[in-house]
Amino acid sequence: MSGLITYNRGSHVDFTSYAKLAVLLVNEHDRLRSLDSLRELLAETGRKEAAARANRRDLDAICELREELTGVFESAARGDGADAVERLNGLLVRHPVHPQISGHDDQPWHMHLTEGGRVADTLAVGSVMGLATVVTSLGMDRLGICQAPLCRNAYLDTSSNRSRRYCSERCANRVNVANYRARKRGTARRKATRGQ
Repeated sequence: MSGLITYNRGSHVDFTSYAKLAVLLVNEHDRLRSLDSLRELLAETGRKEAAARANRRDLDAICELREELTGVFESAARGDGADAVERLNGLLVRHPVHPQISGHDDQPWHMHLTEGGRVADTLAVGSVMGLATVVTSLGMDRLGICQAPLCRNAYLDTSSNRSRRYCSERCANRVNVANYRARKRGTARRKATRGQ
């Protein structure tokens, strides 16, 4: 799946990476309970400058954003595209895009959706615009909630055949093993019943 929108001379905005930021924010709910954990997460994802600038207001705003993004994924997973779009449109109004040309890490000049403002604003603009672009260019069914029991993580389906149902290989494997064991128990019960 290409999430790149290409302009002149190869300059592009990688909207898929921004949409993956939204997934990360939704799924890291347990980690985002303190300013130190927010800074750690930002640094781990290559946002060291943002990590250094993050403050308590940013943490509070990101926690609020996370709840709103979760609602988008839940609506999409339920097949309620109208609600997901309404939620995204509300987020787009509250977090307007301010594109800027950027050059860093020995990369050629390229576009970023936002560079200024608070850390929370930057994360909100990127994640919301990324989801909006994925929805409008690839479809609402690319957003989902893990179907594994007891897991409510979000995912972005980047498969070519739109077949993803789990947030990770770990959840997929757990479900497959549980299904296999249930089939084995059922087979053993049927054999025991016939043998009586």
